[in-house]
Amino acid sequence: MSTSIRGSECTDTTIPAPAVGLRPPTTEDAGFKEGAEKIQERTLPPILGSNADIPEGGVAAWSTAVGSFLVQFCCFGYTSSFGVYQDFFAQTYLTNESPSAISLFSYHALLLVHCCSWIGSLNAFLVVGGGLVAGQLYDRGYFYHLVIGGTLLQSFSLFMLSLAKPDRYYQAFLALGVGSGLAEGLLYVPSMAVLSHYFQKRRTLVMAFVACGSSIGSVVHPIMLNNLLNGPVGFANGIRASAGLVSGLLAIACLLMRTRLPPPQTPAHYFLAAKRCSRDLPFILATAGSAFGSVGIYFPLFYLQLDSATHGLSQSFSFYTLVILNASNFVGRSTSGIIAKYTKVPILMILSATGCSVLIFGMIGLSNIPKFIVLEIIYGYFAGVYIAMSAPLMPILTTDMSELGARMGIFFAITGLGNLIGSPINGALLTSQYHWWIPCVFSGVMSLAGAAFFTLMQVVIRRRKHTQETIPAPTKA
Repeated sequence: MSTSIRGSECTDTTIPAPAVGLRPPTTEDAGFKEGAEKIQERTLPPILGSNADIPEGGVAAWSTAVGSFLVQFCCFGYTSSFGVYQDFFAQTYLTNESPSAISLFSYHALLLVHCCSWIGSLNAFLVVGGGLVAGQLYDRGYFYHLVIGGTLLQSFSLFMLSLAKPDRYYQAFLALGVGSGLAEGLLYVPSMAVLSHYFQKRRTLVMAFVACGSSIGSVVHPIMLNNLLNGPVGFANGIRASAGLVSGLLAIACLLMRTRLPPPQTPAHYFLAAKRCSRDLPFILATAGSAFGSVGIYFPLFYLQLDSATHGLSQSFSFYTLVILNASNFVGRSTSGIIAKYTKVPILMILSATGCSVLIFGMIGLSNIPKFIVLEIIYGYFAGVYIAMSAPLMPILTTDMSELGARMGIFFAITGLGNLIGSPINGALLTSQYHWWIPCVFSGVMSLAGAAFFTLMQVVIRRRKHTQETIPAPTKA
């Protein structure tokens, strides 16, 4: 009787069964250990994420990175431009949403701002919250289904938005809030997770480069939308032009992005992955920090243009508030990967979240153009660093790379809850007289709480590392 062991290089290898009366070999026998290790090396597939099988470059790797860059340009870059829609909907396009005429400083104006904020907050929630589904499908090998389906849905949703009629809130809500949010949610996690197929040592730097796509998008889209929506082109044709640009770039991204590794034979189960995550204290603290931080950090991105308009500043300057902020945001994202090589990702998350909190408190004193410009530049940089480091943080906290998609999905889904509730709460806190200090204080406290959780996460990581270094390694017999 014999047992046949089949592998890629040892299909004819057999191990005879021990004869009766003889002691079977044990793991203490050097010869048996050496043979077993050789057989294991020949029969088991390489471990995903090991240094040996990661190319760290090449045509396919950089093409995939460029494709991911374009996805960020068209997804997060578009979501970060919602401040343009917030201002346009509240003051021009949905002004009859309330049952009576809306004065800028009436209760109904407050209700309208609050309603419009739900469009942007739901979109932002679905972008990251959709990762809960997209991450699981990605782990099961549905990468191409996700990116192609997300591209088609994003194109369809934006073209449907161009058909939305004035004062029909539900049409804009369904097209921009629900449809576009779901499409971006299908695209975001797969486009970031696939980079781990090609990069490990350069992963943080490459992810920072990819994150710059959303910054450039958040500069280009506000300029384009402000000039189209408020110019002779009008709402319908302006949205169609924007939808055409987004659709074309996403089609190019689908052609560029490629997977390199097959999906795990046993994909990570979300309930099992969630159970392991619930016992992973650094992951819990990082998720809590991101959720609290996202409640406050997106406040300037959604409301700064409206803030400048209600302070009586010129319309031309108000149109470019998001452009200035997002241009600085691009610089923050593009340099964050370089800085992270020296400070490490967790430290950079703490510093950027703290800086954002301080600057949000500083929004209380905004009253003229110079103050707006200074705050936009500094805040944009810190926010860019913070957003760029969110994705590279997950591989650092993941020991089993087959769970990366599941962990990113869980992390961003919980983070999305902060996006979902943050903007409507801030809209409600404005009051009918637009008292900006109230949402500024609330958002600043939330961002500071996020920084506190990231600090606790780093403390736990360092203690674990110190404990592992102090435990002596087992000696070989």
